[in-house]
Amino acid sequence: MCGRFTMRANLKTVAGLFDVPEPPPTVKPRYNVSPSQTIVAIRPTDNEKKEWALLRWGLIPSWATDPKIGYKMINARSETVATKPSFRSAFKRRRCVIPADGYYEWKANGKQKQPYLFHRQNDAPFAFAGLWERWEHGDEPIESCTIITTSANAATREFHDCMPVILNEKAVAEWLDSKSEVQELTDLLK
Repeated sequence: MCGRFTMRANLKTVAGLFDVPEPPPTVKPRYNVSPSQTIVAIRPTDNEKKEWALLRWGLIPSWATDPKIGYKMINARSETVATKPSFRSAFKRRRCVIPADGYYEWKANGKQKQPYLFHRQNDAPFAFAGLWERWEHGDEPIESCTIITTSANAATREFHDCMPVILNEKAVAEWLDSKSEVQELTDLLK
């Protein structure tokens, strides 16, 4: 499960990597991003370009009556994301990527839990597969998101049974493409 991550990289570098305009000036590097905080994501616009979006981490489905449900929806399992009512609409129409350069997992060490930071050897940024949603039941609309998880790979399995879906450059383009078919999208979530 991805419950904390980092985005320490220079965001102008990230903008170039993902072919988006410069990020909003309010976005700063962060070393311990946690659920319910506002995070930066990249999503397609109506004309198939990409834009930055500031989203609350913890997806609130459009049909929810209480925004607190988002606290339970920081992650979406890849095996059920296309069919689970909380995520299926966003999976079809509101996909995003969440730039990061590391994520934390904890391992029990007696009564203590030790955090471990997983990142690329060169600390280069990467993209988590995500979904976003707009909730309009309160005074002000809330745009929120979730990070999709998949089975852990060999490097992380010792720490947790799942990990965030990390997309390569080609997969980012497919993930954000509104013409991508459900099977193509599902194949990316491994």
